[in-house]
Amino acid sequence: MSTDAERLNALWDAYAHRVQAYAMRHVDPDTAAEVVSETFLIAWRRLADVPGEPMPWLLVVARNTIRNAYRSRYRARALADELARIADVLPPVAEAAEDVALERDALLRGLAALTPREREALLLTSWDGLAAADAARVAGCSVSAFQVRLHRARRRLRAALHPDDDADGRSRRADPRAHAVIAWEGD
Repeated sequence: MSTDAERLNALWDAYAHRVQAYAMRHVDPDTAAEVVSETFLIAWRRLADVPGEPMPWLLVVARNTIRNAYRSRYRARALADELARIADVLPPVAEAAEDVALERDALLRGLAALTPREREALLLTSWDGLAAADAARVAGCSVSAFQVRLHRARRRLRAALHPDDDADGRSRRADPRAHAVIAWEGD
């Protein structure tokens, strides 16, 4: 057995019960066991930093481990509260998933109906986030030619997604829905 392993075993034998007692005063028994384990794992990793009188050092490590556990639990509770709040204002998942799937399918069908150049124009600006000048450079055309492609692509995609709209994009439906899939109105 190496001297490091012997030293850690000696630390464990002499101080584990005291670190356990300290942890039990601050947290539940399961968490206290985790605190002891984490404390001695840190002691093993930083064995050279453990002073000749290790008890205060071990208790500082245990205290820090307990604080980390509190912070983790606080963040978990805050996240759970936030998710519950969001769940209260969102439609049920099944409805939302169905709506998303329908819009996704419509968008994919609309993109498939475009010419390859029109599809590239839309994807360069919307998916890749390029400005028209940068997208034109990638597409290998002038900025004005690219803007024409982009305008035509948007118009054809809008027509595919909203067949009830007129040529100017105004809805002829009694109750038009706002779709997030055409968020590409501006450059």
